[in-house]
Amino acid sequence: MKKLVLLTALSFSYSLNFAQTGGLNGLLKKASSTVSGTNSTSGSSLSTDQIVQGLKEALNVGAQNSTSKLSAADGFFKDAAVKILMPDEAKKVESTLRSMGMGKLVDDAILSVNRAAEDASKTAAPIFLNAVKSMSVKDALGILQGTDTAATSYLRKTTNTDLTASFKPVIEQSLQKTNATKYWSEVFSAYNKVSFKKVDPDLTNYVTTKALNGIFYYVGEEEKKIRTNPTAQVTDILKQVFGKK
Repeated sequence: MKKLVLLTALSFSYSLNFAQTGGLNGLLKKASSTVSGTNSTSGSSLSTDQIVQGLKEALNVGAQNSTSKLSAADGFFKDAAVKILMPDEAKKVESTLRSMGMGKLVDDAILSVNRAAEDASKTAAPIFLNAVKSMSVKDALGILQGTDTAATSYLRKTTNTDLTASFKPVIEQSLQKTNATKYWSEVFSAYNKVSFKKVDPDLTNYVTTKALNGIFYYVGEEEKKIRTNPTAQVTDILKQVFGKK
């Protein structure tokens, strides 16, 4: 019974304004007065099942919107927040080549890696959605008490290893398809001819990391909107869990 009361109290903390409830004591009092059975709802309370469903829905919507945005043409390339540029260790390469009139070669390399990220992003949504299915009640309640990107952090923690393993071959194939590997090789071959310090960064690892960072960045932005903006609460369960009561 104590565990049931605590779970229901936590669910209140998300759907009601915590500051207006008299703090946790107020929530516990209200929870104890409304609970009538396991996973029941009464008044403005939400069952743990509803909370889990709402958080899963938020991640599903966020993942779909983010991957759709970034997989479109120029999804990465024309978005300053996620655009993939030369890695830090290659900044000197870029500067040297531009000063030698090889700016187009560098620009082609940058465009091609962003095209690869856009291409690979098309495969990310199903991987995210499969991961969301395994969210437990404990996970959901932890997210409920977390920050405004707690669900995104959960998704990153639970999918990063498998997602990287699945994403990397797609990135590698995309790099080949967009000629990124060719351009990148030309860039560093040109630079290495005029430099005593040779540079050979791992393009696939670099682009994979940057592409995933971009996707998680926008999943987080989507989560923030769903938590705070009624117009982003596009389904009934999102309105129930995240809407103002």
